[in-house]
Order: sequence, then structure tokens, then C-alpha cells
Amino acid sequence: MNSNLAFNALGDSTRRSIFEKLQRGPLSVVHIAEGMSVSRPAVSQHLKVLREAKLVNLRTVGNNNIYELNREGIIAMRNYLDKFWDDALANFKVLAEQIQQTNDTQH
Repeated sequence: MNSNLAFNALGDSTRRSIFEKLQRGPLSVVHIAEGMSVSRPAVSQHLKVLREAKLVNLRTVGNNNIYELNREGIIAMRNYLDKFWDDALANFKVLAEQIQQTNDTQH
């Protein structure tokens, strides 16, 4: 998964709103578009971007296109962010140890 694609996709407030709606469960385009300030075709275009970013999946049930969050895409984004957190914690540990050593040599 290209994390840049996923983060760029969520950089748009309409796509974030769609993403958040889908957090509650799978929905059709009609239900996603309810209460939104953009047209149904616009919602479909936003869903296409989210699908290309691997953040949502599409499945067809009868005549309805149903969208749902792509768990694997979300896990990939989380893993990407966790890498930064792990690096930050490791750097903090090194800094804390250096400060401790400095304090120990001064006393």
C-alpha cells in the first residue's frame, strides 16, 4: 500500500467525512450521500479516490454498490505511523539515558 496515497486521500474534508461515515458500517452511495453538501456523483468520485488509496472496498449486492472500510488499508496506515512512534520513543530513550549519565557524572 502506498501510504502517501492514503494520507492524501484523507487530506480532503469530504473524503474524511465519507471515511468517518463508513466507520459505523457498510453503506450504499445513496446512504453515504445523505446529509452531505455534495452531489451523489461527487460522492462516487470521492469513493473512487478512497478505493484507489485502498481505504475502502466496494462490493455489489443486487443492484447496490456497498462501500466499507478496508481494514488492511487502515492497518497499513497505522503501521506506517507506528514506525514514527517507535523511532520517537527510541530517540527519547537515548536522550533520557544521556541526561541521566550527565547527571550521574555531575554528582
